[in-house]
Amino acid sequence: MTIRILCIGKLKERFYADAVSEFVKRLSRYASVEIVELADERAPEQLSAAQREQVKDAEGKRMLARVSEGDFLVALDQRGTELSSEQLSVHMQSWMSAGKSRIAFAIGGSLGHSEAVLARADFRLSFGKPTFSHQIFRIMLLEQIYRAFKIMNGEPYHK
Repeated sequence: MTIRILCIGKLKERFYADAVSEFVKRLSRYASVEIVELADERAPEQLSAAQREQVKDAEGKRMLARVSEGDFLVALDQRGTELSSEQLSVHMQSWMSAGKSRIAFAIGGSLGHSEAVLARADFRLSFGKPTFSHQIFRIMLLEQIYRAFKIMNGEPYHK
């Protein structure tokens, strides 16, 4: 099993990178984990609707170039389905049971995903209505994937 995390943007602060490394290490007993950092588009603060779409499209093209045909793509999207940790574990188990050997989780840029990424996604997952920085969200996602594997394997994990 391979878990691939596709991220727009890079981690700059060491403490974020350390947290990501810790969860990648913990996950290594369950799956191979790949973190793919993709460049974000430089854009001024104030963008027109057309400019916003151009930014999302450029980032989306870079992201989709890293998705293989056989990947099960999960787009992290505020409008997606909210799942408890237990439900995420059940979903992941069903994806793996269906023969998906690589699950790719896509974390969009500051403007979200392009329509092309959302159209390609096999599942849209939401962590609720709040907006999180991509650095913190990457850690949260890895923690939830780790928790899902612990639940799948009937192993204890704090509640």
